Order: sequence, then C-alpha cells, then structure tokens
Amino acid sequence: MFGISPLGWLHTLGSLPAIPVAFYMFARHGRIVPRSIPGGVYFVSMLIGSATVFLVAHQPVSYVIGLIAALLVLAGYGVGLLPVSPRLARYVETVCLSLSAFFLMVPTVSETLRRVPDGHPFVTALDAPLLLGFQAGLLVLLVVGLSAQIIHLRRKGTAFRG
Repeated sequence: MFGISPLGWLHTLGSLPAIPVAFYMFARHGRIVPRSIPGGVYFVSMLIGSATVFLVAHQPVSYVIGLIAALLVLAGYGVGLLPVSPRLARYVETVCLSLSAFFLMVPTVSETLRRVPDGHPFVTALDAPLLLGFQAGLLVLLVVGLSAQIIHLRRKGTAFRG
C-alpha cells in the first residue's frame, strides 16, 4: 500500500506520533514542552524518524533533513542540562524544537502529497506547484510561529521551568 516498504512503515509509524503531539503542545502551550509526557513522546518519535530515515531515504536531501532534525531535537532537549542562563536556554529550546517540527513536516507533506491517494497521487514531481505551495506555507507558518514564540518569551521574561 502506498508503495511503502516494511522499513518504510517502521519509519512512518515510528515518527507519526510526533505530528499530533507537536500540534497539541503548540496549541496548548505555544511551544513544544520537552519535560512532559507529550514531550517525551515527541522526543522518542523524532529520534525514531530521524534514525530510520537513513534506512528508507532515496534522496540525499533526506539524509540531511534527518540529521538536522535529530541535532535540533537533541539540542532542544539538552540545552536545559547545560550551565547556561535559564532564559537563554528557554529561547534555544523553543527555537530548536520548533525548527525540528518544521523539518518533520516538510518531508511529511511531500511524501503524503506524492503517495495519496494510492495509485493517483496529488503530485508526481518535487517541483509541482501544489507541493511548492504547501512547502511555502510551512515556511510562512515557521516564520510567523517562531516570531510569535519569541515575542511571547520576551514579554513573559520567565526563567527556564522545563
């Protein structure tokens, strides 16, 4: 189904929980909250997706996206453990984890549009206008969302609280 191999299904189903969990945390908290149950699910799902992309990817850019996503997740979750300013840690955490969600959604949208509906996908080429439009929309959402998060953090001016 959808031309996905068994390893592809492992990759897809392993990383899939990160999407609704990220949406939930963005809607509820305005950011990804690492030290929470949904944050733990996001962390594990993102690492599964980032690690398994190397087993299923067919394009070199996929390896780069997987590596960047993994590094962003590790940085976002690890910054709170470093001896840095709590305020700086909150900014780094928020930016890294929001960027990781962006790097999750770009290939998700691309693969979905290139595989659904089964047998007659919405797009067949990486330069299809519909796909480029969705990717541009994700970029706008990233810029607007990160700007709103940073403005909120500046106004709130609170210390790091997991």
